[in-house]
Amino acid sequence: MPFVTVTRASAVPVDECRTFELGGTPVAVFNAGGELHACRNVCPHRGGPVGEGDFDGTLVTCPWHGWQFDVRTGVNPAMPAAKLQTFQVRGAADDHQIDVP
Repeated sequence: MPFVTVTRASAVPVDECRTFELGGTPVAVFNAGGELHACRNVCPHRGGPVGEGDFDGTLVTCPWHGWQFDVRTGVNPAMPAAKLQTFQVRGAADDHQIDVP
């Protein structure tokens, strides 16, 4: 899959999230302690916009029904089978690119 430039690292402050549309795919980019992580901005439970939920450390809580996910892996700590689709992120200077199918 091709990498697509999505944002500058400075555009996603530490411990915050920004959301984007990349080729029709909703993407949430999280800055967890200085490291960017990206996932599909759709909760597997009911399709909620996880990028709009509370984000603390490495856990994001879906605003619709409270499901939590580790943004590094996409895994729900209580139900490992429930998982967000994650995307590889790479940095190039200050630009950050995401591998979105």
